[in-house]
This record gives sequence, C-alpha cells and structure tokens, in this order.
Amino acid sequence: MPKQTSAARRTSIAGLLAATSLALALSGCATYDVTAPADARADAPAAAVQAKDAQLAAAKGAKNGDGKNGDAKGSQGGGGQAAAPGGAGDVDCRKAKCVALTFDAGPSENTPRLLDILKKEKVHATFFMLGENHVDKRPAEVKRIDAEGHELANHTWSHQILTDIEPAEAERELSRVQDAVRKITGKTPRLMRPPQGRTDEEVSKISKDLGLAQVLWSVTAKDYQTNDSALITKRVLEQTERDGIILLHDIYKGTVPAVPGILKELKKRGYTVVTVSRLLSPAKAEPGMVYRP
Repeated sequence: MPKQTSAARRTSIAGLLAATSLALALSGCATYDVTAPADARADAPAAAVQAKDAQLAAAKGAKNGDGKNGDAKGSQGGGGQAAAPGGAGDVDCRKAKCVALTFDAGPSENTPRLLDILKKEKVHATFFMLGENHVDKRPAEVKRIDAEGHELANHTWSHQILTDIEPAEAERELSRVQDAVRKITGKTPRLMRPPQGRTDEEVSKISKDLGLAQVLWSVTAKDYQTNDSALITKRVLEQTERDGIILLHDIYKGTVPAVPGILKELKKRGYTVVTVSRLLSPAKAEPGMVYRP
C-alpha cells in the first residue's frame, strides 16, 4: 500500500514548488526573452552606437553654438511610429546615472497637472495608457502627451490580464490601443506594459506581431494602496537605483502631488530622469522582448 503524505507535507511541497516557480520567473528563467536596460545598451548594433554618438556630438555642437539645433523632443519614426522621444538628446545613459519614469493607466483628470509639473522640471516620461475610458475619452491629453515630447505607450484597452484570456482577445486588447493612439496622434506605440506585469510566451508572440516591446519595472510606490504623497515619495526614493524603471499611476489622487518632490530628490542624488526608450538607447526596444531592470 502506498505511503500516504500528510496534509502538512503536501502544503509544504506545494509552497516549495510555488516559490521555485516564482524564483525562476524573477530570475529570467522563463519561456520568453528578458533583458535589462544595461544589457540592451551593451548589445546595441554597431550602427546604432555610431548613430547615437553622432547625435551626441551634434547636440554638443548645438549647445556650443556651432551646430544645427538638435531634436528637442524626438522625431516621428518610419511608418508613423513613435520614435525614442524624451528630450535630453544629449543624455547618454551609458555614462549618466539614468532612471526611467513611467505612468500607467491614464490619461485622467490628473494628467494635465502632471504634464505641467514635468514641463516645469524639463523631464519627459513614458505613459502606458489605457484605452477604455481614458484614451477614448481624453484625446486632448493624449495629443498633449505627444506634443510635449513624452513617450506614448500601451497598457491594453480594458486592463484585462493578458495571460488569463484567449490569444485573440489579448491581441484585441493591445491592437485597439494601437489603433486609437495612431488615430489621435498619427503615431503608433512601440512599448506596452502588461497589466500586473503578467506575460508569457503567447503574450510575447502577440506583442512581437504588433511591434510592441514589453516593459516591466523595478520601482513601485504601490500608489494604488494609498493617497499619502509623502509615503509614495519615500517608497520611490528607497527603491530607486541606476537603470531603474519607476512605476507610478496618474489616476490616483496622491501620486501627482508626489512627483515634484520625487524629481527634486532624484536630481539631488545625481539621477537623470528619462523615458524608457532613452534609457535603452543606443539600443532600440525589440518587439516581443521583455525589458526589466
């Protein structure tokens, strides 16, 4: 007769398996490609490196008054795609202490104030936007995000967990935002953030087919749990390191008031705040790839 396993031991085994699976996922041992920003930069093609160096030289010349004006906000890429916006054309994250600033789930009624703050501080961010009740209801904010040099990105149409739905539905969740943003701005996002950061091989394939790279994060204030701006600021500053990606939400009341203090302290600590694409440069985000610090 087979030896029975106690309930306690079954629970222990189940917990161990769950922990092992989580550890494998977090370590990058998954069925999809994961890379860190520093690794992406190091692996950039020689032609991209040369182009970046030429851009930096031109920006330096323009600053010294002996060259043409640099591109202050990034230009539209081929095929109407949003191309490496983020201002600070002379920033080289291979040398500078960079961190990417990102906002999820907007635009919202708080976004205009956030854009005012970013404009005043001369900082650009990446906006992972929701379609339903956000992009479709606030086209003026979407246009302003683009016009002021920020990066347009995709956070799905209705925040469904992409790994929990059928592939065709997941494709629609992403493609509807692509279409809506392109209709408003003439540009198509190149980056997406899966809700709750949950992705897998199928989601990666869909993303690749749509020309979307996947962007996770290393810093979260969990601002969906609190409206305490001081706490949000504290959490961000405690977690931020070079080449990090900060995740905030411009839909919550406590978040936007925290941004000035966050930016002030980050600059004091020597950080240059950039968009995700600027953080990866001279590499370009590869469709289907998962980027995680």
